[in-house]
Amino acid sequence: MSISLKRTAVVMLAGVMLIPLAVISASEGAAAEKPNIVVIFIDDMGYADIGPFGATKQKTPRLDTMAKEGMKFTSFYAAPVCSVSRAQLLTGCYGARISVPGVYFPGCKNGLNPAEFTIADRLKERGYATACIGKWHLGDQTEFLPTKQGFDHYFGIPYSNDMQKPTKQTGEKVVPLVCDEKVIELLTDEQQNRIVERYTDEAVKFICENKGKPFFLYFPHTAVHTPIKPGEAFQGKSNNGRFGDWVEEIDWSVGRVLDTLKELQLDEKTLVVFTSDNGPWLIKGPDGGCALPLRGGKGSTWEGGVRVPTIMRWPGKIAPASVCDAVAGTIDLLPTFVALAGGTVPEKPVIDGRDISPLLLGKSTQSQREAHYYFASYNLQAVRQGPWKLAIANQPETMGKAVAEDAKKNPRLYNLDQEIGEQTNLADKHPDIVARLQALAEKMSAEIGGSSPTCRRPSGEVMDPKTLYPTEDTPPRKDKKAKKKQVIDKNSVTSK
Repeated sequence: MSISLKRTAVVMLAGVMLIPLAVISASEGAAAEKPNIVVIFIDDMGYADIGPFGATKQKTPRLDTMAKEGMKFTSFYAAPVCSVSRAQLLTGCYGARISVPGVYFPGCKNGLNPAEFTIADRLKERGYATACIGKWHLGDQTEFLPTKQGFDHYFGIPYSNDMQKPTKQTGEKVVPLVCDEKVIELLTDEQQNRIVERYTDEAVKFICENKGKPFFLYFPHTAVHTPIKPGEAFQGKSNNGRFGDWVEEIDWSVGRVLDTLKELQLDEKTLVVFTSDNGPWLIKGPDGGCALPLRGGKGSTWEGGVRVPTIMRWPGKIAPASVCDAVAGTIDLLPTFVALAGGTVPEKPVIDGRDISPLLLGKSTQSQREAHYYFASYNLQAVRQGPWKLAIANQPETMGKAVAEDAKKNPRLYNLDQEIGEQTNLADKHPDIVARLQALAEKMSAEIGGSSPTCRRPSGEVMDPKTLYPTEDTPPRKDKKAKKKQVIDKNSVTSK
C-alpha cells in the first residue's frame, strides 16, 4: 500500500469494512462559477437563542437580516456533543461511521482520522483556498490538526474553552491559542474575552487575502460554550446576562463577515451558512441557552439536543425570507458544497449526507435522505422519517440529567409536525409506522452502531500523545505492549 506523504508518521489505524452507496452527483442547478463558502458554526447555541428562532432577551439584528435575505431551516440536525458534531459536518458521516463517538480531551491519543476526506480536502481538489478559524476539537495531536485535514491555515483554540490545564511554567489554568501547528499564546479565562474579536479579525483577513479565488472559510466559534466570556464592548448590553451578551457579540461577528463580503463585491458569489453544533447546555442555568419549544438539550437525542438554528444566505440564488422544513443536517454540507463547486463525491469512502442544493435553490421541498438517525455515541437511539420520530432507547433529557419516566418506555413514536415537544407517544396507534422505522433503525445500527458494526471506519490514533504545551498533569502513555495498528492511506480507495 502506498503511503501519502501528507498522512504518514505516527497515525495508527484499525482495519475497516465498507459497503458502496450510489454516487452523490452535482446538482443540475449548481452555479457555473464556483461559489465562495463560509460556515459559521456556533458552540452550544440552542434552537431559540437567536431572533429568527424566537429569542427576545438578546438582540440579533444581523442574523434577523440574514434570515430575511436567505433561508431558515427549521428541521436541521447536528449531533448531541462537540467533537462528533464537528466530525459529522466536515466529513458528511455520522460519527459512528468514522469512530468519533463523543468528545476529545487535551492530550487524547485519538482524533479524526487524517485518512478521512473533509470538506476542505474535497474543495481543495476544486481549487479552493481553505481556512479553519476557531474551535477545532477533533484531536489536538499535530497529526489531527486542521493543517493535516485539508486546511491551508488554522487559528484558534483547538478544543473547548473549559478544558483548561495548569501550565508548568506558572501553574495557571489556560487553554492554547494555536496558529497553524504552533501554540502562540496561553490564554487564561479572563483573556478569552477577546476571542470572538480575534477570530473575526482573522476571518476577515482570510477573506480579503483570497478575494480573487474561490475560498472555503470554516468558522467554528468558541462561543457560546462555558466559560461565558463576552468582549468588553458587549458586557451588560443584553437583557439576558453574560450569555445574551455573548450571543450579541456573535451577531456582531456575523455582521462583520457579511459586510466584508459586500465591500469586496463577493456578496452574490458567496454562500454563508450559520448553524450550531448541538443544543443548549441546560444545566448551566443562566450560562446556558434555550431550545424551546423543543424538548431536551445538549447531550441528548431529544429534538432540543440536536435540532439547531440554521440560516443559509446566497443573494440571487437562495430566495429571500424563505423557510425550509425538510429534514436536513450538517452531514449534508460536504456533498452540497462539492456539488455547488461543480464536483462529484466518489462512491468510496461511503458518506451519509446528501446534496441538499435542490432545497437551497428552490427546486425541491423534500428531504434528500431516506431518514435521519439520532446516535448517542455508538448507540442508535431514534430515527426520523418525515414527521415521524421513533425513539428506541432511553433518552436523558440533557447532559447531566437522568432519563424522565416517560422516556423509559420503548419504542415511542412522536409526530413532530403535530407536536414538536415530543410529549405524546403514538406507538400504539400506528404499529405500521413503528414497524417501518424499526426496520430502518435495525439496518443502520447493524451497519455502524453498537459493538459489532459491519461498516465502521477507524479513528486516528497516535502512540505517544502529548498536550500542546507543558502541563502539570501529564497524560498517561500508551501501553507499550499494545498492538500496532494498520496505517491507512488516504489516497488508496480500497482502504476506505
